[in-house]
Amino acid sequence: MLHLRAIVPADRTDAVCAVLAGCSGATNVVVLPGAARSPLGDLVNADIARESANQVIEALQGLGIERDGSIAFEHIDLSLSIGAEAAQERAPGHGDDAVVWEELDQRTADESRLTWSFVAFLALATQLAGIAALIDSPILVVGAMVLGPEFGAVAAICFGILTGQARRIGAALRTLALGFAVAIVITYVCALVSHWIGVIELDRLPGERPMTAFIYSPDRWSFIVALLAGAGGVLSLTAGKSSALVGVFISVTTVPAAGNLAVALALRHRSEVDGSLLQLGVNLAGMIIAGTLTLLVQRQVWKLVLRRTGRPLLRPNPPGGRPHGGQGLGS
Repeated sequence: MLHLRAIVPADRTDAVCAVLAGCSGATNVVVLPGAARSPLGDLVNADIARESANQVIEALQGLGIERDGSIAFEHIDLSLSIGAEAAQERAPGHGDDAVVWEELDQRTADESRLTWSFVAFLALATQLAGIAALIDSPILVVGAMVLGPEFGAVAAICFGILTGQARRIGAALRTLALGFAVAIVITYVCALVSHWIGVIELDRLPGERPMTAFIYSPDRWSFIVALLAGAGGVLSLTAGKSSALVGVFISVTTVPAAGNLAVALALRHRSEVDGSLLQLGVNLAGMIIAGTLTLLVQRQVWKLVLRRTGRPLLRPNPPGGRPHGGQGLGS
């Protein structure tokens, strides 16, 4: 269940209540007249089944609530209510299968931005991967995979492709390119300095690395794993199963390839530079392809669910309303 908190202009409170009354997945509706001060209005609370969230969001947008008031949704960790259980039963489909498109829109918008924390996490992960390449440590490879934050930007690209948002795609690509560039440069400089002061005693990377050779040796399995990881990552985001993302991080070798690339450059090991670049490209391409296809399938499947249950298609915003990246995707 999701909890709706809406600040509604007083002249539209009855219309909002009518929307909630007509939504099979809404329950526990509470209206506090005049409770809101900034902006002024009535406070309307309700519990909404996840699979009905798109219907409610689009209806409230159609009433201009986001423009003149506020719409906020929160996840409910525990709900003990017969009415809530009944609302979930009445709502079409299953909550884990429903994609709240506005939520995904905002999340991928945030993930497409180049931030200090993104670069810091990526640089730390890339340095771990570089050390793993030097000592042939699969444990450090796994640590680097988990620490890497790059999947959020990949998901933003997938959502941008699905919705035709060129600016979001460009922003996410820029975030990935600049983030990896900075992380690789930092790791390269650290590797050079370590080599000069004798911390790295090798003149080149070891020729035999049975535990981590897959980092710079892409094959058909690399692409297949990237496809599976991309699909799994998008599903974990849309279903709210964040724990599944850990498995996605451990599956792909984007960060390990970047770390190996930096160390190979520092130690002038050209063959591994080429292999690492190819591995990085293969993994990113596979995740983007699979993630986009997964979102497309989810949209089509949900349309089928709504039709089979007799639920009317959701209306787009009226003329003059603010366009949304996720608008209409749940229809």
